[in-house]
Amino acid sequence: MKYLFTFLFCFGFTALFAQDKPTNSYFDLNYFKGNIAVHNNDILHLIKGHPEGFILSWNKKTFGNKDWEQRYGYPDYGVSFAYQNLKNDVLGTNYSLYAHYNFYFLKRNLMLRIGQGLGYATNPYDKVENPKNNAFGTSLLSGTYLMLNYKRERIFDRFGIMAGLSLLHYSNANVKAPNTSVNTIAFNVGVTYNLDDVASEYIYTLTKEKFSEPIRFNLAFRSGINESDVVGSGQFPFYIVSAYADKRLGHKSAIQLGADVFFSKFLEELIYYRGVSFPEENVSGNEDWKRVGMFVGHELFINKTSVVTQVGYYVYYPYDFEGRTYLRIGMKRYFSNKVFGALTLKSHGAKAEAVEFGIGIRL
Repeated sequence: MKYLFTFLFCFGFTALFAQDKPTNSYFDLNYFKGNIAVHNNDILHLIKGHPEGFILSWNKKTFGNKDWEQRYGYPDYGVSFAYQNLKNDVLGTNYSLYAHYNFYFLKRNLMLRIGQGLGYATNPYDKVENPKNNAFGTSLLSGTYLMLNYKRERIFDRFGIMAGLSLLHYSNANVKAPNTSVNTIAFNVGVTYNLDDVASEYIYTLTKEKFSEPIRFNLAFRSGINESDVVGSGQFPFYIVSAYADKRLGHKSAIQLGADVFFSKFLEELIYYRGVSFPEENVSGNEDWKRVGMFVGHELFINKTSVVTQVGYYVYYPYDFEGRTYLRIGMKRYFSNKVFGALTLKSHGAKAEAVEFGIGIRL
């Protein structure tokens, strides 16, 4: 009943936006149900049912008024709200808000949506009231979702249908322990509603000119707070200084090569703790907690936003913590040709270490 009410409310609400002036936008509402993936055996006790919920989205169409829209096949962009019942009193319910892009394939019948935002968990870990929830150490979470749908618009007047698979991920990126996170793989089915009677025409003006730039040098500073996996060990700031060169391969891509210097105060505390509490591990407690890494990366440019992926290896590694290889993935926003901001996640495999807030300059 609550999903029927949401459906009626949403599409009743869209009628308020139906004006004579074209908006080139639409709403969609998807119901989903699925399973929590076992990515870590530590969450086996949390998997009891089949999580379900809905995702409500507003989407703005593009028609090629800007070159990047044509290069990416006229994607949509918008915002999404998700409700998810995790079917476990220990986990509770999650609410989340995302910014997303929709990319199209197979004559626009196949849609890939990528969303990133923030989530709110109603029942996070508490050492007294909820000690079994080792998935979420905080109420505020990082949220990511992917949706791969078959989609047909305007089947009946302004209404269409969509169906496919979704992946919803919630984690606090070790801002506070515990943080084993939850991934839900689900089947979704939904409806679309266009706010305009007729769609606008696509613009085809893009030429095949070559694009190149000389090698550019970048400096970036990242920071945030995090905690080791030892619950109650405390949250500490970290600082990362990065220097790297990039080379544009075209309008869409660039490759990177550079170095990171890590100053992670949580690691200093962890080394001291292991040295005092576990003498059999032969940790003195005085090991250097700083690290230096070399990395290669790729940057995918979408308008003034880009998606960054990097793979690094610690060349200075005095204390063994989660292995010598690290990964970084996230987004950058260019405020000008030289200045950018960044929001990235650093991890060792599937195990997150920190969410990084950064600012940088491209020389």
